[in-house]
Amino acid sequence: MTLQEAIEARHSVRAYKNEPLAEDVAKRLEEEIAEVNQKGNLHIQLIRNEPKAFQGTLAKYGKFRNANNYLVMAGRKADDLDERIGYYGEHLVLLAQTLGLNTCWAGLSYRKIPDTYKLEEGEVIKAYIAIGYGETQGTSHKIKTVEQVSNATAITPTWFRNGVEAALLAPTAVNQQKFSFEYVGMNHNHHQVWAKKGVSIIGYTLMDLGIAKYHFEIGAGTNKFEWV
Repeated sequence: MTLQEAIEARHSVRAYKNEPLAEDVAKRLEEEIAEVNQKGNLHIQLIRNEPKAFQGTLAKYGKFRNANNYLVMAGRKADDLDERIGYYGEHLVLLAQTLGLNTCWAGLSYRKIPDTYKLEEGEVIKAYIAIGYGETQGTSHKIKTVEQVSNATAITPTWFRNGVEAALLAPTAVNQQKFSFEYVGMNHNHHQVWAKKGVSIIGYTLMDLGIAKYHFEIGAGTNKFEWV
């Protein structure tokens, strides 16, 4: 499965089979987490076979079941931490999909269980990502149109529309999709794209933007443009 295929196949899953991650799958995830932590200056951690984090009141409200494996999404406090968490976290989410796993981002529906993770001075946890073998593959949700979240027209490059379409398949908090993309034009022989977060009383818009930008890059191709 390619990352583009993973984008199209992946849906949020909250109910999992009560079985551990295969060792080879866990090893592959750990290897990628180490690389992502270095690239994104993050402290993401894979927690396995720990059932308590998704058994609290909020988790029950979120309808999680057998979410015994998860990613702790952490990093040092910074203005752009949420965006980096979203961007690199979604990279891991799509990798998990290619490995036959299912996932679900959680901003509130979890409990922090002492001694299951480590934080260095100045680091904070921003989200959890449940990960495992889903009872189902999840279901799709209504999404906005390309025109609602971008300035795509008949004369903007095809890759730009492809990127926006991929971004619209990105998971966002309560499916709010509070982001937009603008094709700026050419500068020194480089196509330029501007990504912007919207306003939401729910929050998580910067994290959502990071997730959407990663999807956009997969759909458009990173060699096609530069961010401005």
